[in-house]
Amino acid sequence: MKPFEKYGKYYDLIYKDKDYKAECVFIEEVFQKFSPKPIKTILDCGLGTGGHALPLARKGYDVTGIDVSEVVVEIAGNKARRINANLDLYVMDMRDFMLNKTFDACISMFAVMSYLTVNEDISKALTNIRKHLERDSLFLFDCWNGLAVLRILPSVTVKTVEEGYRRVIRIAQPDLDAFRHLCKVNYQLVVTENNMVVDEIEEIHMVRFLFPQEISHYLSDAGFELKRICPFLDLNGRVDESVWNMAIIAMAV
Repeated sequence: MKPFEKYGKYYDLIYKDKDYKAECVFIEEVFQKFSPKPIKTILDCGLGTGGHALPLARKGYDVTGIDVSEVVVEIAGNKARRINANLDLYVMDMRDFMLNKTFDACISMFAVMSYLTVNEDISKALTNIRKHLERDSLFLFDCWNGLAVLRILPSVTVKTVEEGYRRVIRIAQPDLDAFRHLCKVNYQLVVTENNMVVDEIEEIHMVRFLFPQEISHYLSDAGFELKRICPFLDLNGRVDESVWNMAIIAMAV
């Protein structure tokens, strides 16, 4: 089963507290600070339900989004139609997609790169993204920081969200495999409507945590120059063992 095949149905409810507005401000801040040219076209790899692609499209960017999950691409497409946003959306895998066009920038947000769990897949995805970028184009992504994962250690979390008569309880139970830089997250979702259970989901997500020096190596091999590694949403911050999510900014060379 692909990640989010069932989980994706409740994706927007589970993450309704995620501040996409602030994240899009950060994305544009990266564009303004690091791009030597105006950015007009954006490739969103792993767009999810369109949390970043839709606001950016409404700001006037020409956005193309891909995701391996049919469920979330359909949701993103429905949302785009409701607000009359112009998005090109495709169900594609970032390791081998082919769009026959290039872009001024690529974003891959919300730890999408962390779902590439083996070295070969990371290299394939980065090489493929590079093929879809013009020279001097930017690539921005975020991921789990291995320095923090191994110091803080993942723990069981329980999240409850409500919307109208519906409630979703999500239990995330991690299983750390430090040697392979992996964390198996066992998700259990219990969905109730009017206090009656209407859905129960179990889904396993394998997440790769990455380290700054290996990121630099992978990017260089794929034809990128690393410009900055910083805490997510903090361009001027420093990444250390206390920063779980880090942002990586690179330029196609």
